[in-house]
Amino acid sequence: MKLTGVELRKVRMPLKSPFRTSFGTQLARDLLLLRVVTDEAHGWGECVAMAEPLYSEEYVDGCADVLRRFLIPALFAHGNLTAIDVAPALAAFHGHRMAKAALEMAVLDAELTARGVPLARELGATRDRVPCGVSVGIMDSIDELLAAVGDYLDQGYLRIKLKIEPGWDVAPVRAVRERFGDIALQVDANTAYTLADAARLARLDPFELLLIEQPLAEDDLLGHVALAARVRTPICLDESITSARAAAAAITLGACRVVNIKPGRVGGYLESRRIHDVCAAHGIPAWCGGMLETGIGRAANIALAALPGCVLPGDTSASDRYYDTDITVPFVLDDGHLPVPAGPGLGIGPDAELLDTFTVATEWLPQ
Repeated sequence: MKLTGVELRKVRMPLKSPFRTSFGTQLARDLLLLRVVTDEAHGWGECVAMAEPLYSEEYVDGCADVLRRFLIPALFAHGNLTAIDVAPALAAFHGHRMAKAALEMAVLDAELTARGVPLARELGATRDRVPCGVSVGIMDSIDELLAAVGDYLDQGYLRIKLKIEPGWDVAPVRAVRERFGDIALQVDANTAYTLADAARLARLDPFELLLIEQPLAEDDLLGHVALAARVRTPICLDESITSARAAAAAITLGACRVVNIKPGRVGGYLESRRIHDVCAAHGIPAWCGGMLETGIGRAANIALAALPGCVLPGDTSASDRYYDTDITVPFVLDDGHLPVPAGPGLGIGPDAELLDTFTVATEWLPQ
């Protein structure tokens, strides 16, 4: 397959409501979409970096720059190309996993479309639908939180994840547990705590949470090991898991008992599958995280979530969780599940008119 050109498209998607985490409050989602054109087919990729380097060191404009100046030219120089070739071709460039993941995703979509193979089948999925959870941001009040959680449960979501930070942790968890009883409930700290907060985090143990996600800094594996010895609730790592090697190290050290796999964070869906395999080999439950993707990224995440080792509901919410209007045919919750796309490649593509509506800028990079 010969790469003939790449389109970079920056889009801005207004959120239905503000989404607040320990990183700040988002009112809209700035995203970078890629369309690779080959001599056999074209494919779409979605870069999940935020507008500012808050979740990670990557950000949308920086990803566009490194793609334009280094990553895309490296693939142009490669000649005949498959998705498996992408990571080795880009290995000389340190980091920039989100940018690399978007490029690999687009190449993978093009290759599988040309072959007539769905992404789910290529990755090894064993289900045709996946159970869905929802992530609930930090609210201004407990009453507002309870109303939001109640609405999501009424919609059929099978798991609730609460964003937490110091000062917004024990009280909201207690309120949700007391109001809604024995629901599947977990929390996500997004690195907001230190090991000095271990006693406070241990106060979450009586609420029988599924897990505490990424309580400490991403580079503090030993801190997570120490914390895991002081709390009963399973520790799940997110930002710390950047590769299959990092996952194996974290598991071996005892830093986590659950792993959140985010393809953008780890460099792509092929590395995500390797992380899944590492977790399965160690008997560690995995699940697919989310980054407020459009329908393009959501379709790929659902394919990953359908793998056998992804045994917990992921953040693969329906399209209307974040957006009044998506750029693809919307994913609609059905009995707490979303269908796994069955068409070739991602199995879905953007609506051209809707995509143009949300597009801020485009750039065509020819071979």
